[in-house]
Amino acid sequence: MKLNGWSTKFVSGALAQNGPPDSSDTTTLFRTLLPIILPGLALLTTYKVLDWTRSRTSAKARNTTVVSDAANDKDANKYREHGTWTPQRFGYPEITPCPHELKDVKPVPYRPFRWGEYHITMGIRTMPWSEWIELDSSYQAYQRVRSFRVRTRGRDVIRVLPTREDDTVKVLGGAEAAKELVYELAEYLPRRYPSSFRISRIPSSTASSVPSIDGISLSWDGEMPVRTIEVVDTGAKYDLSILETLKGEDMGEEAMKIVTGLVQEDMAVMIEGSDGKYYFQAGSISIPGFWRMSDKIGMPLDEIHVSGNVPQFKEKLQMSMERFFKRMPVDKPVIRSNYFMQVIKPPKGAQAIDKEPRLDVEEETASDVDPEELSWSESTNGREDEFLHGHGHSAKPASYLAPSTLRLRSERQTLRRLPRTGAIVFGIRTYLFKVEELARERGVAGRLASAVRSWPEDVAVYKGQKMYRDILLRYLDECAEREGITGPTEGMLVYPY
Repeated sequence: MKLNGWSTKFVSGALAQNGPPDSSDTTTLFRTLLPIILPGLALLTTYKVLDWTRSRTSAKARNTTVVSDAANDKDANKYREHGTWTPQRFGYPEITPCPHELKDVKPVPYRPFRWGEYHITMGIRTMPWSEWIELDSSYQAYQRVRSFRVRTRGRDVIRVLPTREDDTVKVLGGAEAAKELVYELAEYLPRRYPSSFRISRIPSSTASSVPSIDGISLSWDGEMPVRTIEVVDTGAKYDLSILETLKGEDMGEEAMKIVTGLVQEDMAVMIEGSDGKYYFQAGSISIPGFWRMSDKIGMPLDEIHVSGNVPQFKEKLQMSMERFFKRMPVDKPVIRSNYFMQVIKPPKGAQAIDKEPRLDVEEETASDVDPEELSWSESTNGREDEFLHGHGHSAKPASYLAPSTLRLRSERQTLRRLPRTGAIVFGIRTYLFKVEELARERGVAGRLASAVRSWPEDVAVYKGQKMYRDILLRYLDECAEREGITGPTEGMLVYPY
């Protein structure tokens, strides 16, 4: 082991105290100092060895104690077998509070289309933790639609599957992941939107046992788990302790109902099977617009996309998507964007999605609650109960198709892995924007027209271009010509805005 410079300086300093000595004096000096120096050097060497050993032991200990649970768990799951997961403790980063009430938060103006050539990629971006859930001034209107869908469509919009085990695969049911998801939201929402969510926690003095998964508490930052969560904007209040009285799919579906009432996102829970594929095992899918959960629940990721006729999935997406899901860590959530065009029925008088619902609730219809066809685009796909899976945009062109009835349906999709169950939660936040309003934004008309023209034939079929192409492009071209912008211009917002 190498000694530091301190011992060298000690010897040379002692030799130099009385000036340059002659050889006999040097010999005498060495004989005098040697009995003093050697024990000191031995003591110093012993100290350095002990210090080095202690630092190595401490470093090793940090990898096996609670302090480094996250690092250890990550390593355990890095080489796990398919369909297994070691629950992790995860230290969440600080969530930035939204400084406004929801009524003052405008919807984010996502415009996820580009000038020029169309490319088929996963298109994922890093997601800041404070942007996991996006709520805005349309919250109450969305919740009216979502509540109506739960009441009228039942298990078509809320579903949790049991464990599946057969000759081909074993995949766990979605109930535990659904439970973990609702507790995650109960911790996140009051941190992110403190003016809109109020919570109470289980008192530490009365808790004989706390809600947990495999011994890891369903809470953040070492606090007691949430007992109740109240939504200020709707008046809804949810008691999470009810989940402790239920089991299996009943518990999971109750959890997903609560999820539906808390956020504007649809949520799909994907769980890894013993074959390494991720299966759609639980969902709150109330505003899909173009697909039905009943057609996809229980399917693995690849089958969901192939049966839905997603363009070039096998050629360009399947391998990278499956690899991404397998390797996705707990601490790196991601986001991507997608978009479609859809048609809606002309509004009834001045009615719009943000108007108050009728008082005779029992007589409400989908068009009363959801005039913008947020939940299901009947004008684009035909009747929901008659829909043929994989054949979206199958309705006949509506006689009322016009720029005023065209909407950009923009989807903000998030992916994050839950630490305790290892399930991956796929969030879908949908925004509807009027084409006539989009066309008034600087450069957007020309950019959207360029994007629609750039779709390859299979993408054009998938997005139903034939239904609206002529009317949409004629209108956008006229707007772009008046504006005089025919390509990317300095000062424009970057993708996806």
